[in-house]
Amino acid sequence: MNIPNKITISRILLIPFFVIVMMFDFGWGTLTLFGAEMPIHHFIGALIFIFASTTDWVDGYYARKYNLVTTFGKFLDPLADKLLVSAAFILMVELDMAPAWIIIIIISREFAVTGLRLILAGGGEVVAANQLGKIKTWAQIVAIAAALLHNTIFTLIGIPFDMIMLYIALFFTLWSGWDYFYLNRRVLLESK
Repeated sequence: MNIPNKITISRILLIPFFVIVMMFDFGWGTLTLFGAEMPIHHFIGALIFIFASTTDWVDGYYARKYNLVTTFGKFLDPLADKLLVSAAFILMVELDMAPAWIIIIIISREFAVTGLRLILAGGGEVVAANQLGKIKTWAQIVAIAAALLHNTIFTLIGIPFDMIMLYIALFFTLWSGWDYFYLNRRVLLESK
């Protein structure tokens, strides 16, 4: 259990705190930030989400820099991302911040790719996320952060940045999912 893997596990452990803060109004009042009014607990939840998301970059950077990349880390890191992002997306539907159909497509893709990863792992292959998958993850994180912060800054100029980013995230989610299955199609074609 090296430091990058511990950082990844900390991301998973932050998920319950993030969910609790987002779901329950603690009577902390509201906050107006760059034209966007939001409950303070949403602002704190957004900060927890953003902090947890940045650990994705930190653990990857640390693992590569100090040659601490492990098979466990290659499997756990994308799983931690999926858990955090899925929790946030489900909360967004619950809080009426995103259409359910988009979230269903995104989460379905995540389950499908995780299933393919398990099939590959059964054959002894552990595939780390490629560049397209990383773009997908960051597009999702930006879309979630923008929504959780109630479109702060962009509210001032009337641009629905959170929804624009959600559609961009949907695009990259579908594209990276197709790419992942296409690159690993031999596993599906060879299975009996």
